[in-house]
Amino acid sequence: MVHMVVQIPGSPDACPDWAMIELQGDLQSRQDNSLHGKFIGDLHFTKKGVPVLIIGHHILYGKIVTLEKPFVVMSKNINTKANDSMETDQEMDMQKPKGIDYLVKAIVKKKLVFKTRPKPIIANVPRKI
Repeated sequence: MVHMVVQIPGSPDACPDWAMIELQGDLQSRQDNSLHGKFIGDLHFTKKGVPVLIIGHHILYGKIVTLEKPFVVMSKNINTKANDSMETDQEMDMQKPKGIDYLVKAIVKKKLVFKTRPKPIIANVPRKI
């Protein structure tokens, strides 16, 4: 099972809603490289709100599911306290972290589930040449 996280457009002043993508099976590349941070495919939605994922020459249809327990995407910030503005560079380098803050980046409330086999995208080929 493969999980990815994508952003869902919403109001700019609120905490952004993200969705998790769940694929049944494995994603394999032709090379034995990691897929981390690489382009995988296009995500679209039909007029009825059905998610459609296009990966290469394959198309997958999914559904939107609300998670029982939402996830929170957070970033960790380490704070250092500056005592005096006249500190030397050596003193600045030797400062110990004074506290850790966590900033909420987004909330994951939904998941896009693609559990059917991918269908090949075949162009219309005329029978008569």
